[in-house]
Amino acid sequence: MNNGLSTSTSGTSNALVLSKESINGGDAAVVDANVDVVNAMYAELLDVEEIAGNALRSYYVDFYLTQCLEGGFAQYVFTALGREDVDAFIREGLEAMGAAGHLDLFNRTVAAFDALSEDDADRYLDGDADLGADAGAEVPEAVQQMEELDAEFESLLETEDITALNAAWLRGQEELLLLDAEELERHIAQRVASIPNLAERQAEAEEDALLDAPEFELIIRELCDVAGHTLEKISMGDPNYVHNGETTLAWHFTTDQGEFLMLEDDEEAFMIHPESKEIVAALEFEFEDDDA
Repeated sequence: MNNGLSTSTSGTSNALVLSKESINGGDAAVVDANVDVVNAMYAELLDVEEIAGNALRSYYVDFYLTQCLEGGFAQYVFTALGREDVDAFIREGLEAMGAAGHLDLFNRTVAAFDALSEDDADRYLDGDADLGADAGAEVPEAVQQMEELDAEFESLLETEDITALNAAWLRGQEELLLLDAEELERHIAQRVASIPNLAERQAEAEEDALLDAPEFELIIRELCDVAGHTLEKISMGDPNYVHNGETTLAWHFTTDQGEFLMLEDDEEAFMIHPESKEIVAALEFEFEDDDA
């Protein structure tokens, strides 16, 4: 008799995956194990279509729970990018795991929030409802309703435990792949290897990462390009580094050719060998001409 559990990756390229040690653990451990696997897959650039649908449903139900416990539905709205897709995963997940009460509440809360005026939505998201009540100011009825729905969420958890339902649903999946850490790493690597446009995705991810990178990282990367090095890791910033008798901020980083420092002044940045103090590369800052 096949209970759906498998410890072999053969024929399970898109199965729901959990760690072997988590399956007999507590409810939170099971749910967290799925979250860890999905996060690892996202980190390796697997798309939604390449991850088990039920893994994503469990993942986003837990995401919704976590955000609402942190700061109510407002916190969920703040953190859920592409809410239409995320909402759908949550609805499907709550229904599949038998959380009927939470599904009903989620639908009512979404409808109430989406019906808010722009001013009322801002007031709810900013937490002004509580401030207004404390100051004796009138709180709009629609905003009060959102606060009441948040309170209902916490009350409902006492009778309908989302984490317990989520974990039981994960354990009961028809196709469930149980792997240890090394097997999981190989399994994800196999999935990544089958991505047809992997190089394109990696380039896009690198470009997106650079858009969010701090200025010191961009300077270090440009210095590495000038020197013909490949940046491997930025270790730390040392605000007490002494250079030419003066204390300054130095960034320690590693390239394919060893360890180096980045120092900067008002006009230039330098890539310096930490022992010989040799300047390996220099970068002159460009400033806009105010008279232009």
